[in-house]
Amino acid sequence: MDTIYITGHRNPDTDSIVSAMAYAALKNALGDRRYQAARLGQISDETQAVLERFGVKPPQLITNLRTQVQDLDYDTPPILSPAATISRAWQTMQSDQISVLPVGNEDGTLYGTISAGDVASSDVASVGDPYITGIPVYNLLSVLEGRILNKSGEMKDLISGEVTIALPTGRENLIFSKPDSIVICGNQPDMIQRALELNVNCVIVCQAEVCQELLEKETETCIVSTPFDAYRAVRLICQALPISGICKSEDLVYFHLEDYIDDVQNKVLESRFRAYPILDENEHVVGMLSRFHLLRPRRKQVILMDHNERAQSVAGLEQAEILEIVDHHRLADIETKNPIYVRNEPVGSTATIVAGMYQEKGLMPTETMAGLMAAAIVSDTVMFKSPTCTQRDIDVANRMARIANVSLEELGQAIFSATCSDDKTVEAMLGTDYKEFHIAGHNLAVSQITCMDSERLLKRRDEFLAAMRENRRKNKLDMVLLMITDVLLDGTQLLFVGDEDNICQAFHIRSKEGNCAFLPKILSRKKQVIPMLTSLWG
Repeated sequence: MDTIYITGHRNPDTDSIVSAMAYAALKNALGDRRYQAARLGQISDETQAVLERFGVKPPQLITNLRTQVQDLDYDTPPILSPAATISRAWQTMQSDQISVLPVGNEDGTLYGTISAGDVASSDVASVGDPYITGIPVYNLLSVLEGRILNKSGEMKDLISGEVTIALPTGRENLIFSKPDSIVICGNQPDMIQRALELNVNCVIVCQAEVCQELLEKETETCIVSTPFDAYRAVRLICQALPISGICKSEDLVYFHLEDYIDDVQNKVLESRFRAYPILDENEHVVGMLSRFHLLRPRRKQVILMDHNERAQSVAGLEQAEILEIVDHHRLADIETKNPIYVRNEPVGSTATIVAGMYQEKGLMPTETMAGLMAAAIVSDTVMFKSPTCTQRDIDVANRMARIANVSLEELGQAIFSATCSDDKTVEAMLGTDYKEFHIAGHNLAVSQITCMDSERLLKRRDEFLAAMRENRRKNKLDMVLLMITDVLLDGTQLLFVGDEDNICQAFHIRSKEGNCAFLPKILSRKKQVIPMLTSLWG
């Protein structure tokens, strides 16, 4: 079954990570085991502290959802050895209804490819040039369903020569006159006698017996009997050659399972092959890719948690199939090709919504998962002080804490004490909870650090402002803001660069000197800061 990824936004916070994990656990517990929580960025110190508190590992990291070769319904035909006969290759193509087969070395790596065109070209060429070089005796016996009749024939491993059909024409002495021949005959003792006298490489006797006297004759000739007639035997001899002699083994075009489809399509357009080998991470052949497979690729499937804005989502989202959105933010710019399930509720944490879905499905979360959801709600509502917090958030957090047997106060203390440390760079702290917004033609970014000692962080104000200016220049943003939200002060220290006049106007800041101001009762980026900025261009 295809994996369905459940992922939060870029630069994930605790609510984003925990909500994805909790929803995946809920889906899997209901019987469908395809769901897997994922994250789009590095785990913050806060989230790491929460996960360690409950003994849980972070979700899998994914960097994009672009369609890859491994997402396609590619063919998995048999992988032939270079020593396999042309006959075997042709029979395999017919039975599997595929025109190109991979040829692999003994260790599973790629040797080449063989196509129906290669077989046809070899067959036509054998008509004009009946000389056959180096047929393994094992191959010859296999395709002819034959057996060796004389003891000297058992000593031969390879057979070469010009293929000649010895017909009773009355001019037998002109048919072959050199040892370097493969003579095909029927019930013709005289012809066999002459061939043995010349020590031809091989005599193939079709639908006839050979007298014991001839078989006991001293000769280097290999005598083979076959139940097929002479015409069919000639054609089968050509097909006894190893495919290594006719398959394509140079200038191969192949792809890996991890290759992206848009890159593959460009390379396919530059070549004219019907199909292409697919290799895994160990360079082993796993299948064949044809142009047909690229027409309707199977896209990765994803559920978006705690966001519905393309700029905050995973790279390559346009190539993925969005199945659901569970969020508590404003509706943004995500578009889908088909109707999907969307659950967007005005609460302070996505984890509150997910906890409610556990109740709706009649499933009690485990102590670990309940503890994680309680921590996520405390984090996203800033210990219930954020204006986004609702009574429902408080009730659900208390219920989850009872199930997990934990204290919300202790959780809050651990969460907001782990946010920042002196050994972290300002760039790392800015990127921990960083979001970009595109509003009315303006591009801006807002980072948020929630702590219990904002004064300690403000000592590094100049470092923060320098990093913010560099970020603004690099990403061509109109403004960059940093919210240092202090739980104990019940407010936010706002640092800002960019369109400073408009920022001061939006937040009623009297002086922009120092690019810093304290905003009492301002705790929420979503419900307070972004609406204030949006009003500037409304």
